[in-house]
Amino acid sequence: MSSFEPGGLFGHLFGRGAAAVSDEAWLQAMLDVEAALARAAERAGLAAAGAGAAVTAAARAGQFDLAELGRQAAMTGNPVPALVRALTGKVPQHCASAVHLGATSQDVIDTAMMLLARQVLDPLLADLSAAAGSAASLASRYRDTVMIGRTLLQQAVPVTFGLVAAGWLTGIDEARHQLARIRAQRLAIQFGGAAGTLAALGDAGPRLAALLADELGLPAPVLPWHTDRLRIVELAAALAGAAAVLGKIARDVTLLAQSEVAEVHEGGRRGGSSAMPNKHNPVAAVVILGCSRQVPGLLATLAASAEQEHQRAAGAWHAEWEPLADLLRLTGSAAAWAADLLAGLAVDPARMRANLDAAGGLPMAEHVAGLLAPALGRLQAHELVAQASAEAAATRRALSDVLSSAPFSDRFAAAGIGSAEVLSALDPMSYLGSAGHFVEQALAAHLERQPQG
Repeated sequence: MSSFEPGGLFGHLFGRGAAAVSDEAWLQAMLDVEAALARAAERAGLAAAGAGAAVTAAARAGQFDLAELGRQAAMTGNPVPALVRALTGKVPQHCASAVHLGATSQDVIDTAMMLLARQVLDPLLADLSAAAGSAASLASRYRDTVMIGRTLLQQAVPVTFGLVAAGWLTGIDEARHQLARIRAQRLAIQFGGAAGTLAALGDAGPRLAALLADELGLPAPVLPWHTDRLRIVELAAALAGAAAVLGKIARDVTLLAQSEVAEVHEGGRRGGSSAMPNKHNPVAAVVILGCSRQVPGLLATLAASAEQEHQRAAGAWHAEWEPLADLLRLTGSAAAWAADLLAGLAVDPARMRANLDAAGGLPMAEHVAGLLAPALGRLQAHELVAQASAEAAATRRALSDVLSSAPFSDRFAAAGIGSAEVLSALDPMSYLGSAGHFVEQALAAHLERQPQG
């Protein structure tokens, strides 16, 4: 058993929920393809009556020696030839011709990949939906909760936590939309035979392909895609995009949960340290980052493998199997963790306000400069307030105190700006711009994307 599968040493971290793509799952998916092909062949009149049911009954992963199939795969470069021999031996002789009819190994493995992708995408999309719902609740609840904005890891102008959560929400919704499109439109059967012509089936090839697609509930492509790997790259890119969105959320949480910041923290009892009894680590966020950090290399491998020779690739096709399975596993696990993280995220508005107030008004410097700009010009106003900000930081004084003293107070007076106007400009609530509007837009867009009925 892989340590990344459920029950393995790392399975509950990087193979959480329904995200694991195990060897047993691979085997069952390949068997499902063979069984569906046999049923399709019977429907097409190309196999004996009862052949579909016989092959389907035999196509159970638990009836096969997975380790032996793996050993025999080393003789042929993939496990399908050994699997076909073993499956054929388990069905009545008069049904044997229905096994693997007209197919090649790549047909079975590629279609199995599509089945595995569908199997993972369904719970993955459900977890993303749950995460989006929690993000929407956070955005709505904390629409006007002011906090320090941070750019380049430095304090910037004020924002709201509602806007932060709305950004998370929009990212999740866009990732969901893309993955749902892939799920609906780009997962397809592979059935082309030896070189993509289905020559072994004569004129019956297209009909059998259509019936196979019907049996599996997958679309039939325009033609076999043995060396056209765009749908694999699209799937991988959509998964990587979702992982990136979740990684961004997790990174925000780890930064906001730092002891010195403490504006959010993860709920629940997780987070203990093996050495420090006082620690409460952001475990869900950390594991999401552990998943998302592995994704770019997998995407790069799959993109590089898309260049494939002639009608069948020598190695590039083989290079796809494990990276795609890992990408499905890691993104699915990250989504499961994210649903948990956002459902239990605890927000501390008082701490957000305290951190903002502790900045001594410096996050409002841009607003003050804007107040002066009509009288002094934008550049001169910026320079004057930059000098005042530098003095406030150096002397550990509030920006309001510095601005109320000479020579800065004189410049404001000469510009016709009174102390009350300056104090108003230093109020963080006066400089939130369109934050509330953007939150409302994100929530409205989220609602539009929800299933109707």
